[in-house]
Amino acid sequence: MDRYLPPDHPLSRFYRMAAAVFGACLLAFGVLGLANRVPLFTTSGIDVLGLSSNGLLAVVSIVVGAILVCAAAWGGPVASTTTAVIGVLFFLSGLINLGLLETPWNLFAFKLQNVVFSLIAGLVLMFFGFYGRVSGGLPRDNPFVRYRHHEPPAEEVPEQRLADERRIAELTPLAKDEVAMAEGHATPEQARRLRAEAARHMQEERRRAYAHYVDAGRTPEQQVSAQNLWADFETPAQPRPPREPES
Repeated sequence: MDRYLPPDHPLSRFYRMAAAVFGACLLAFGVLGLANRVPLFTTSGIDVLGLSSNGLLAVVSIVVGAILVCAAAWGGPVASTTTAVIGVLFFLSGLINLGLLETPWNLFAFKLQNVVFSLIAGLVLMFFGFYGRVSGGLPRDNPFVRYRHHEPPAEEVPEQRLADERRIAELTPLAKDEVAMAEGHATPEQARRLRAEAARHMQEERRRAYAHYVDAGRTPEQQVSAQNLWADFETPAQPRPPREPES
């Protein structure tokens, strides 16, 4: 994906920024937890930034935060995948620890606010990781769409193909206008655009016909017939047979 999602791509910057910010927050939470010298496996943790924490949760937070920061430094594709995977793990952790509250198996000293944070953080991380990647209605120039269809990156597409894509984008509104006109609910603005497009097309056809006659070496009198768009397709008149004399 490095060819499709270079470092200067907007999606790449988005993924890396999200991973770096969330990773830095987890690092700060873990460091503050260790700074309070809380026991490693206690089920009754201490409050750190409004959340309950013990030594094990602090260590895990530091490790996960470091992974996110390293993924952000690595590149956009790695940051996207890492953020999405950790988001899924956060969400599952919230669901699992919800059933372990007030039990001896509450190894991370979770409280209800930790569960809520884990669920929300998991959804947010999944949104950051999957944004522009698996959502519906992605444009054809999206790097993940081109990768899944085995197409070259947009930056490597030949100029003619880029010109064709731009032309298709220009013709799409005109096609909508044509449909609206055919269905009988075209607005005055749509009707005006269609008339302007028809006039432009007519002028182009006249210029093409005139250039064709000039290149063919026709006489000035014959060039006048360039106003007739069907001149190239008219068959010459056949000579009429002589009339037989009346007896």
